Amino acid sequence: MIANLAVPLSHLGIWTKYAVLFALILYGAALLLAAWRLFRGPDTADRILALDTLYVNAMALTILLGIVFASNVYFEVALLVALLGFVGTVVMAKYLERRDIVE
Repeated sequence: MIANLAVPLSHLGIWTKYAVLFALILYGAALLLAAWRLFRGPDTADRILALDTLYVNAMALTILLGIVFASNVYFEVALLVALLGFVGTVVMAKYLERRDIVE
């Protein structure tokens, strides 16, 4: 039962395992740094850019998790994160430029 809780990396090659784990660590660190900039940013434009970076890093992390767990659901979630991130960034940029979302 406990052996089933381990991360299933048996379908990956030895170098691919290390590459995926290394990428997970780096994207996790990038996610934390972008979150730090989101909360600490000096102005609104920096915070919008940090949020966009969070979306991109979350999408990459989700794709890597899809590779690790060999599941297609993670790839669909990554597409939703990308779509919502793009729309959110456009809406926030429009608000920053015009101080109004609906014309």
